[in-house]
This record gives sequence, structure tokens and C-alpha cells, in this order.
Amino acid sequence: MQTRLKLLAVFLPILLTSKMALSQVNYDESKVPPLHLPSIFISEKGKVIDSKEDWENHRRPEIFRLFESEVYGQIPKDFDQVSFEVNERANHEFNSIAKLEEVDIKIRRGEGSHVMRLNVFLPKESNGPYPIILLINHRAPEEDGSLAEEGYWPVAELIERGFATASFHAETVAPDDTTRYVNGILTNLYPEQKEKSDGLKALGAWGWGAIRAMDYFEQHEGINASKSVLVGHSRSGKAALWASANDPRWAITYANESGCGGAALSKRKFGETIEIINNRFTHWFAENFRKYNDAEESLPLDQHMLPALIAPRAVYYASAKADEWADPKGEYLGLQIGSEVFSWIYAKESPFKTNWEELKGPVSSNTLGYHIREGEHGLIWEDWEIFLEFAKKSLGI
Repeated sequence: MQTRLKLLAVFLPILLTSKMALSQVNYDESKVPPLHLPSIFISEKGKVIDSKEDWENHRRPEIFRLFESEVYGQIPKDFDQVSFEVNERANHEFNSIAKLEEVDIKIRRGEGSHVMRLNVFLPKESNGPYPIILLINHRAPEEDGSLAEEGYWPVAELIERGFATASFHAETVAPDDTTRYVNGILTNLYPEQKEKSDGLKALGAWGWGAIRAMDYFEQHEGINASKSVLVGHSRSGKAALWASANDPRWAITYANESGCGGAALSKRKFGETIEIINNRFTHWFAENFRKYNDAEESLPLDQHMLPALIAPRAVYYASAKADEWADPKGEYLGLQIGSEVFSWIYAKESPFKTNWEELKGPVSSNTLGYHIREGEHGLIWEDWEIFLEFAKKSLGI
């Protein structure tokens, strides 16, 4: 009885706060505060950034450190050894068109070690090398034991279009759970991160997993790692963007409906807010991010700066009209404003000439793209089909 009362005393204030916050969610555009975004092109010392050299040597590192310290936490780069144990599985659901490699990526750091599982499908028709699409998968495994979910990870359709495709589950690096998230690389490899206010949590760990997958792709004769695509939906879309900001080897990064802490501008306070996301998902972001709960105006950065970190590599966003929680307009604006680095610093064409209210359909150049579809929050075949047209154009295939 005493234990129950203690637990109630701990969790009741959190539950009440969460319910109050949810009841005050803003879906009224007229109530969005005036948008005052920190400039991408003015350094912390007030220097105007107007050249590639100034951007890459001064402003980009400043912005990267802000995201690392205040939002996502560090993605550790150090380890002592990585190895790959590959099992070619003969019997699987796509056996007629694809080869399946079940890869155990083994990492050792000091006295610690960890194994993450990566599943890789390769077209059977030739030996490649093939462009590769990696999906960070945060969803629970299918009950029937199948690896792919129709629409969400459309393996057959990707194989038929000439891509190799791979996925790893979040559980293999950091469980998507408020307490169990430490039962992965945070305990086995990087325990010191747990004590830091800018240490990584689950989102950063999933980004780390994507980087380890790229290590495997680079040494694979059947994969063209220079034509690599990193995909994440919702929470894993946030992780995909941060992984790509850390690792320049990804040719295209696709964030589907990644919302608050991903594509959407936090300072709009529309739909899910920093306070709501930090209170509901305490295991996603660095502890420092909690400083901005209901204090978005004090953020020294915003999400328009995240695609700028990925420039000049390709970035693609997608939204759903009924997914107001993720703030589709804020997602579009984040990429539209962030695209200024692509056009001003790298002379890449920006396709975002249209205001949000006048947007009629998908817009894209060879480097940047966006679409919004009818319907609810989810990664479905319609999203993939539109995105793949962009991907083929961007990769030149």
C-alpha cells in the first residue's frame, strides 16, 4: 500500500500537468505568436555569414554545438572495434525477388560491447551495386514475425524499383521506453552519457545506430553507399535528421511527419510543444532541452537550422493534412527557411517559392523537396511513391 501511495505521489503531478498541457494545445493559426527566428547567417559574435568558408568553418559548427548541447545531446564517435557477422537467410517473405542479410553489428569500446541487428534486402536480379534506403524503425515488430510492414516499409516495391533497402529496430540500440531506453548502448558502451545534461538519449542513440549501419554499407560490394537514403517517420524522423547532421555520408535524408523536435518550428507553439513532448517522452531529448518547456522564445535556435546543417546534401520533408499535432505548416516553413543555406551558400535551387497557403502539390528541385497529402499521421505507400520520384531525380537513377 505504501509503495502504491509513493508511486501515486510521484506520477499524479506529471499526469495532471500533461492533461492540462494537452487541453491547452493550440490549433488556431491566429494564436501563433509573432515568429522571431534566430538568423542562420549571423554568428554568435554578430558576424555576417556570406561565404561558404564562413559557413563551414564558423556558423555551421556554432549551430551544430547548439543542437548538440540544447536539444539532442552528443552522438559519441569513439569506439575501439566494429565487426559484422552476416547470416544470409534463405526463407523469407520476399525470397522470390530479394536476398536477405541478417547482420549483427558488433561494437566494442573499452570493456563494454554491444550488438545491434540490421536487416538488409538486396535485389536478386544482379550483383549491384545498388542505391540503399535505410529506415529507422521505432514500431513494434509484427506479430507474425515478418520484417516489413505493408506501406510503412514497402520492401517489395523498393526492390522492384532497383533499390537495396535495410532497417534496424530502435530496440536494438535504445528501447523506446521512458525507463528502459538505457538498456542498450547507453549502458553497454557510453554510460558516461547518462550523467551529462547534454548527453544523448533515445533519439541520439537511434541516430548512432544509423551511422553504424552506414559503416556496413560502405564496405559492402553490392551497395552503392554514395547513393544512400536515410528515412525516418515521426519520432524516427527526428533521429534521421540529427543522424544526417552528424554524418555527411547520407546523400538524401527523408523526414516524414517528424513534427516537434524534428521538422516543425518550435517557436510557433502550434500542436505539440516542447513542454508536451518533454513531459510525455522524457527519454528522447537531452536534459538541457527541458529548459525550454513553455519557454520557446528563449531558444537560441530553431528547427529551420537543422536542414541547414545537412546542406548541400538532399533533404525531403512530408506532412499529412489531418496531422495538426505535427504542425504541417511549421514543417514546411522549417525547410523553406532552412533552404536559404542551400541557395545562398551552395547555389542550389530552392523550390520553395510558394507560400504555405498557396501550396497545391509536391514541390521539389534536385536537392530539396516537400509534399503534403490528405489523411492522418502515418508513413504510407502514397508518401513513398511521391518521395521515390524525388529520390530517383536527386540520385540520377
